[in-house]
Amino acid sequence: MATTEQILPTGQRTVPQIYMYDDTSFPGWIKIGQTTRSDVRKRIDEQHPVTEPHKTYRLLWYDNAFYADGSGESFSDHDLHECLRHMGKELVGEWCKCSLREAKAAYVAVRHRQTQIETVRDLDYPLRPEQKQAVTQTADYFARMDGEEPNRPSHYLWNAKMRFGKTFTTYQLAKRMNAKRVLVLTFKPAVEDSWRDDLLRHRDFDGWRYYSSRLEEQQLPSLSSSKPLVVFGSFQDYLGRDRYGNIKPKNEWVHRIEWDLIVLDEYHFGAWNDNAKSLLDMGSDEDKQRLKEADEVMRESGIDVESGRAWDDSEVPIKGKHYLYLSGTPFRALATGEFVENQIFNWTYQDEQAAKETVGGPYMEMPTMVMMTYQMPQDLGAMIEQWDMDGFDLNEFFRAETVADSKDSNGGRQATVAAFVHEKAVQKWLDIIRGKAPIFGDGSSPLNVRPALPFEDSRLLDRCAHTMWFLPNVASCDAMEALLHHPANGFYQNYTIINCSGSKAGVGVDALRPVREAMGDNPLQSRTITLTCGKLTTGVTLRPLGGLLMLRNCSSPETYFQTAFRVQSPWTATDKDDPTKKNILKTTCYVFDFAPNRALREVVTYANQLDIDCNRRITDKVDAFINFLPILQFDGSSMKRVDATEILDFVDNGTSGTLLARRWNSAQLVNVDNATLQRVLDNPEALATIMKIEGFRALGSDIIESIVNKADKIKRLKREMGDKKNSSKKKELSAVEKEYRSKRREVQEKLMKFATRIPIFMYLTDYREESLEDVIRKLEPSLFGRVTGLAIDDFDLLLRVGVFNRAQMNDAILKFRRYEDASLAYTGVNRHTSDTRIGLMDSTVPIEARLVAGKAPISRM
Repeated sequence: MATTEQILPTGQRTVPQIYMYDDTSFPGWIKIGQTTRSDVRKRIDEQHPVTEPHKTYRLLWYDNAFYADGSGESFSDHDLHECLRHMGKELVGEWCKCSLREAKAAYVAVRHRQTQIETVRDLDYPLRPEQKQAVTQTADYFARMDGEEPNRPSHYLWNAKMRFGKTFTTYQLAKRMNAKRVLVLTFKPAVEDSWRDDLLRHRDFDGWRYYSSRLEEQQLPSLSSSKPLVVFGSFQDYLGRDRYGNIKPKNEWVHRIEWDLIVLDEYHFGAWNDNAKSLLDMGSDEDKQRLKEADEVMRESGIDVESGRAWDDSEVPIKGKHYLYLSGTPFRALATGEFVENQIFNWTYQDEQAAKETVGGPYMEMPTMVMMTYQMPQDLGAMIEQWDMDGFDLNEFFRAETVADSKDSNGGRQATVAAFVHEKAVQKWLDIIRGKAPIFGDGSSPLNVRPALPFEDSRLLDRCAHTMWFLPNVASCDAMEALLHHPANGFYQNYTIINCSGSKAGVGVDALRPVREAMGDNPLQSRTITLTCGKLTTGVTLRPLGGLLMLRNCSSPETYFQTAFRVQSPWTATDKDDPTKKNILKTTCYVFDFAPNRALREVVTYANQLDIDCNRRITDKVDAFINFLPILQFDGSSMKRVDATEILDFVDNGTSGTLLARRWNSAQLVNVDNATLQRVLDNPEALATIMKIEGFRALGSDIIESIVNKADKIKRLKREMGDKKNSSKKKELSAVEKEYRSKRREVQEKLMKFATRIPIFMYLTDYREESLEDVIRKLEPSLFGRVTGLAIDDFDLLLRVGVFNRAQMNDAILKFRRYEDASLAYTGVNRHTSDTRIGLMDSTVPIEARLVAGKAPISRM
């Protein structure tokens, strides 16, 4: 009778495996074999005598030899040999003259029971859970809209950060939808490689065709074929016109067909189009600055700005059934209400880092970002002519001017020479960040903890061996390059300085090449500083990059985070002993910001706007974000990690009275988009109420109807024009658009003027713990009528039809309450010591901290 030890299995389980290795003795050949041993190397060592002084082989790859259908059956190395023979490859025994990619493509084919393959497809990986969720949500939405509104195109946004895998996931969506014609339009043609490789190398898309407008030798694809077609092109190409205003002849075929799916890649570049601008208060200084900044960075990056402005699916003559928008920073699209909640899939930085903690696996490669902010000393500001009391004015501090043109020995012009206007201050800053100058002017102020500085702290020096410095403009980059090469800055000359700005640096791959060359074949041994004012800040990967220095004002969150996430590219190396494993070379990356107010404001914007859950408080959103992106702040005396409440306090207390007043005169408080105006027009009572607002009667009783009709006429004229140049139609269209914008602006201004009465009412009433709607309806109805000129029921009706933006009202009311209390506390007055809540527009929130020392109460939505 067998014993227990005899019955229970002992030893290691056999695992059928395929392995591939090359040998210096047989260059260009790969040995493809199989073994059932768990340690592949032991089997290979048996084929190479141990008496050899040095092993001449290199293990390239190995994996299991089971079929992918779950049957449990296995295949052999002979099956791969036969597949490679069908591919026309030369074999001698188990040795094959081929590339590793071709050998792996044979493995992928055999694993899926294919004996012959038309194209080399060596990629075979499934969708990750979040990618599968994106495909399912989007496909279900498109299918639902096809049933409900079959004659209207449907739209969906993927708010997905870098490294989500948008190309592979988009193709899986197209496959799920059974889409036969897919058009990919991008604002960044340099991203084409990933779109092409994922389609042509992954086995899931065997038989799919790819066409690019950038490959001139490619023939136009057949549209009658049943095989799916993906067409890739840039906006500037497919939307471009000749000098007569006609579509380019080579692109006419793109405009003649209806696409099953149109994909708009890097959509944040196109969200500044005319539609978006018309819905925003483009008269405000803030939005004008954001637009200017976005334009500057796009142009420096080689992006056709005007092509981005031109996109509007209802007007551009490229027609599609479904539209998919891809962006990692779609702030503008979300702010304008272009997409509602059920049209958005989210995969943000905090989602990725949460998966890294709970799931591990592929997410482990993604570095954790750390933001370090520094309150710079006042004496640095005193060294320059202008000092922004709201923060460190980086654009002024790093302002540079052209001082001369250097010349060669023959007197010919060689290069433009620039210098900082405040060079002494910049030089002191360079000394400070490497720890060679006190961070206080006289060095007498004691520090509780010396701040960690990027070029001094030993914990940061190696991790930030490769940094990017984001400066205001080309002149600033030129001046910084010159200053870093000054004899006084010998420390920085241990780094290779690359000036990646202006036309001299080229665009796309041309701009990237010198940076990669400077990093060399072993970036662990080299050190670089890359100077840029826009190039390489989006759509490129610099894996060794460890730190980013924000040295310019950024009013646009798109610009800020597109640039910041460049530093988060994963950096791994294949394990020397096991080619199936990766060693992570970059676990943490850093953003250094010298304008704390701005930096923390952008953090709040990212955490709040990209999390579309309206039921979550801002505090909770910020807390979730900084749980995975720690923020260390140097406040002049110590460096410490800040929490969500401190961040919001810091941002809120930076609000000036002027900015607060401007907020109540903002177009974002009112909605004058076509949908809202149509609702007003369809509701006679609402239309009559609008006319009661001061100044509206002077506009005429038909003002709303006129705006809606003109919007319809603009669309009709654009459809009639089509691809043809028609000067009379164009002139008519221009006139109608001008009148349309003028009338809508007039309506907007009247509503904004009404909104400015609300803070007056809040100041006059002493009720703070009730929502403003309750105060208006129940407690101070007559006061509201006297201040605004509108009855309670009338105001309530306008709220219901959406004329006023509740979310923006809530935010403005909360900031008003904080500023009001902070101002009164400063004078020693506090009328609300017993209050436990603050009333907003339609709700109330708790006061989470008492009012002390002039500090505004903390209260979060």
